[in-house]
Amino acid sequence: MKTITIRYFASIREVLGTGSESLQTAAETVGALREELMSRSAAAANALAAGKAVRMALNQDMCALDAAIQNGDEVAFFPPVTGG
Repeated sequence: MKTITIRYFASIREVLGTGSESLQTAAETVGALREELMSRSAAAANALAAGKAVRMALNQDMCALDAAIQNGDEVAFFPPVTGG
């Protein structure tokens, strides 16, 4: 198990009702973590659903689903940024 910090931004934060949390996880990748988070509640399943455009960052660098997670890492989930 590793302890990581998860940050949620914009609409994902609003749906989940929190901007961050500390979590103990056995997930090896950002994709596995996303699946774990989706299994926790219907709101999380909806906010982080595979069909949704969700961006991810590992230690403040954009990453793919196969990015490896280490103890102490920070993972962030956010919707794509739109301009206007």
